[in-house]
Amino acid sequence: MPRPRKPASPFRYFNSSPEVIRLVVMMYVRFPLSLRNVEDLLFERGIDLSYETVRFWWTRFGPLFAADIRRQRVSRMKGFKHWQWHLDEMYVKIGGEMHYLWRAVDQEGEVLESYVTKTRDKKAALAFIRKALKRHGSVETITTDGLRSYGAAMDELGNRHKQEIGRWANNRVENSHLPFRRRERAMLRFRQMKSLQMFASVHASFHNHFAADRHLTDRQTYKTNRSAALAEWQSLMA
Repeated sequence: MPRPRKPASPFRYFNSSPEVIRLVVMMYVRFPLSLRNVEDLLFERGIDLSYETVRFWWTRFGPLFAADIRRQRVSRMKGFKHWQWHLDEMYVKIGGEMHYLWRAVDQEGEVLESYVTKTRDKKAALAFIRKALKRHGSVETITTDGLRSYGAAMDELGNRHKQEIGRWANNRVENSHLPFRRRERAMLRFRQMKSLQMFASVHASFHNHFAADRHLTDRQTYKTNRSAALAEWQSLMA
């Protein structure tokens, strides 16, 4: 019986070590740094890279790392039946034109889905909710703001009874926009709808992975969780 083939390493054609590539991608996506900020910080640590190399590496490996993180989390959480989702859309300008970034967040503040559209009508809301349900499974309640597109989409899906609307009930997802807004300012906005969709998805996975809830735990627990997240990060795509 032939042995199963081991998947080819995604780093096989690169001279730099996987550890350096992981560090570069993590620094750029996780923190509000520009490409040149990352280049300068690496140079201080004895790593001489061009900012264009930073750009190439995050576009090449960022989606791969994010997909690996997402795959592990989805497999762990798909059987969880008591999810409470919070849905909201935020304005993002691309070339002076308004677009909408739809985001789904659970009761723990983890970003489940990000979806970019040019409109925020029923069709866009329906595509967004279907995508989230297909990837993550069933949900107990869905909290939204007063946008009527959500209600129309949920009527078509047959889950209007799960919708909750409240004045401050959606603060969970409103607060989750802040890390992405800080990152958007550091990048001086986006130029293409495709790049916004890719970065929003990658950033969400990285944020979920490294979010340790330091304000909810003691120092020792936080350090343990942080070490576990870094150890798991270093094993991605190994």
